[in-house]
Amino acid sequence: MSPMASPPGKFKAILAYFTFIGLLIAYFVNKDDPDEFATWHIKNMFGLLILLFAAVALQQYNVGIYVYWTTVLLWLISLVLAFLNKKKGIPFLSEKFQTWFKFLD
Repeated sequence: MSPMASPPGKFKAILAYFTFIGLLIAYFVNKDDPDEFATWHIKNMFGLLILLFAAVALQQYNVGIYVYWTTVLLWLISLVLAFLNKKKGIPFLSEKFQTWFKFLD
């Protein structure tokens, strides 16, 4: 694949990063016609969604706002990496998300 060529599943990978609904749509479309690139990013977004839920649960404490904005920053970085055709993400966490969320394959 040339550096400028889009990997199969790029649209589904990017769609996964647009709200919870986008994640669900990308998951079900990818389930019918799986792409490795899309699956990787779907798992990554699922992990970010869990981090967002944790931020909401912690919002009554001061740490919740930091978890929230950190998650937003990580989401933005992950979205940009999907646009750039990279199967990279958050150091340490993305690899864990791939291991933990095998049920999304």
